[in-house]
Amino acid sequence: MARLGVNIDHVATLRQARAGKEPDPLAAAVLVELAGADGLVVHLREDRRHIQDRDLALLREIVQTKLDLEMAAEESMAKIALSVKPHLVTLVPERRQELTTEGGLEVAGQQERIQRIVELLHDSGIPVSLFIEPDLNQIKAAHKVRADFVELHTGRYANARRSKEEDVEFEAIAQAAKLAYKVGMGVNAGHGLTYRNVRRLTKIFEIVEFNIGHSIIARAVLVGLEQAVREMKQLVS
Repeated sequence: MARLGVNIDHVATLRQARAGKEPDPLAAAVLVELAGADGLVVHLREDRRHIQDRDLALLREIVQTKLDLEMAAEESMAKIALSVKPHLVTLVPERRQELTTEGGLEVAGQQERIQRIVELLHDSGIPVSLFIEPDLNQIKAAHKVRADFVELHTGRYANARRSKEEDVEFEAIAQAAKLAYKVGMGVNAGHGLTYRNVRRLTKIFEIVEFNIGHSIIARAVLVGLEQAVREMKQLVS
């Protein structure tokens, strides 16, 4: 049975639109856990467009399940993680002009730099996940830098417009998950997943956790956060 991690960045996005205090990501975190989610995910971006440092510090205090901190593979961000000590750090690519994370982290081409960040976090007892494309070379590179988990980028699968295209992307995810599992890494998956397209991926038993944000928060606007989380939890379980 797969776990569900709920990304609450968009709660903070709505708050920052008015630079006010509402809605509060901390209140959202409490509701998400009450609804049965297995963890919270937040991305502390270098430009601080949604989640703020104060949010991260307070979330670490109140989250009862697991706090997964997404961040750029930079030493300045790693120092924040060392201070807060989340339950998991997920290294992601980051470009200031992007609306959301576009594609997976290029691990194979920068193994030395990423391994330094991984070792820095490991020295403080923080497990590390790498957000990567479902590509076998990236899986092998993630294993070489001693990542504990990989999070497979499901964007191409989610955006597929034809069934044949979806089949190709599904198979790529399945093969990447199998290899990651074989070499001893945990396998998570996320990006672009919705109530309609996540069910098929639950057939890949190597995937132990789905991290989903936008679709849940969008549905929560209409049906409420607790119900939106419960519905997604039922689908991934």
